[in-house]
Amino acid sequence: MSLKIRMARAGTKKRPVYHIVVADSRSPRDGRFIERLGYFNPLLPKEKTERLKFDLEKTKAWIAKGATPSDRVMRFLDEAGVAKREKRNNPEKAIPRKQRKVMKEEAQKAKEAAAAAAAEKAKAAAAAT
Repeated sequence: MSLKIRMARAGTKKRPVYHIVVADSRSPRDGRFIERLGYFNPLLPKEKTERLKFDLEKTKAWIAKGATPSDRVMRFLDEAGVAKREKRNNPEKAIPRKQRKVMKEEAQKAKEAAAAAAAEKAKAAAAAT
């Protein structure tokens, strides 16, 4: 059984509050969990202390037992200084989609054609004088 430390959504529609829980990785996001470790309220400003509250001692104990934190929970643990989060790099994200690439090529061709037409017009004007 693999355990995850993750967030379970609570609250009403358009007003989310997340519980930080330890759950079996196969259980649904908002379903059965083993223990509740804290909560996160994303609607509060970042400087408020009530925005994030969770028990670091329990979290350390669950990590020692083999529970793996989700990416978002790992960010919280990194801010608290409990665990070190590895920096992620996705070079594929910087590559534009095919449509954007085609549109960029078309725009470049149109720009080159306009520049060539302007040069031709200037050449014709210079020859006329």
